[in-house]
Amino acid sequence: MLNKNKKVLVITNMYPSDKHPSFGIFVKNQVSALRDKELDIDVAAIQDQRMDKMHVIKKYLLWVFQIFKFLILNGKKYNVVHAHYVFPSGLFAMFFKRIFGTKVVVTAHGGDIDRMAKKNKIISKITNYILNGADHIIAVGYQLKEEIIQTYSINERKVSIINMGVNRKVFEPRSKLDTKSNLNLDQEHFHILFVGNLIKAKGVQELIFAFQDLQKKDQKIELHLIGAEKEPAFLADLKKEIGARELTKINFYPPKSQKEIAQWMAAADVFVLPSHMEGFGLVALEAMSCHTPVVGSDVGGLSYLLRNNAGIPVQPANQESLFNALEKILTDKSFRQILIDNGEKQADQNKESVQIDKLLNIYNLNGE
Repeated sequence: MLNKNKKVLVITNMYPSDKHPSFGIFVKNQVSALRDKELDIDVAAIQDQRMDKMHVIKKYLLWVFQIFKFLILNGKKYNVVHAHYVFPSGLFAMFFKRIFGTKVVVTAHGGDIDRMAKKNKIISKITNYILNGADHIIAVGYQLKEEIIQTYSINERKVSIINMGVNRKVFEPRSKLDTKSNLNLDQEHFHILFVGNLIKAKGVQELIFAFQDLQKKDQKIELHLIGAEKEPAFLADLKKEIGARELTKINFYPPKSQKEIAQWMAAADVFVLPSHMEGFGLVALEAMSCHTPVVGSDVGGLSYLLRNNAGIPVQPANQESLFNALEKILTDKSFRQILIDNGEKQADQNKESVQIDKLLNIYNLNGE
């Protein structure tokens, strides 16, 4: 193949490990797909999602050491350095460009522009330096692309929209009866699923209270939340509130492997992503690929993903809007099928193989 012997370094501050299997799994999936195209890829990554002070210092020091090891030993050999998340990953990628003239591609995932770049003036200036210095910028959603172009005065031709893509061999439709049985879920109940970090910004609180309102109308519903406890204090307070309100059938689970999540998505009757902000919302696309109806916040890339009845958009941080959407799916079987059919179209248009071909065009290795 034309890509053989082409060498790429991927720099990312999120990458899965055996202990943290879902941490940045979308980056690993992209790396695996690129390796299938016979690219020679090195990865410099943080693989520990723990955020206490000791682990943060340790993991970032090890990461920096790993990056500079690649810089010293293999710096001249890389055709492309691809940084996931503008800051801090993109800053390290710029060392390769300044020293060796290496082509730098940066993927903005949303939080790096919406939150990180707005933390202080220093990070904002560094973000501007990275975006203007990179050879190409990838945004995972339409709104993110517009913000990058307008806020940082970037030429539109330098920015492409490429999401991480859904692996349709993993996230595929299955019998709900069979998957519910495999997961020991009550076949007679309506199951609502959330997958993501258990943090305030993901709308977990509004989801739980909307679920409470639904339970007042129908006791045969259950809520399942899968994700990492990245804000322990918030989650502890939320669980106290759940206890005080005597809410039942709310189930919390730690992060799971992709294969396990795919099974849960296939079993669920509805998938909910009520984030306050979202660059793209890959998990929503994965649920669509499993033929599960989706409810999501009308923000960022999710707004585009849910359009044309591929899902139900709701107002962010709005319990009533979330309740109304879930109630409609719960009670309107024909509308659920409309969402499933249109979600299938979105999944097919955004499958991983299509996105990888777009990425290879940006790398432009075939022309070297």
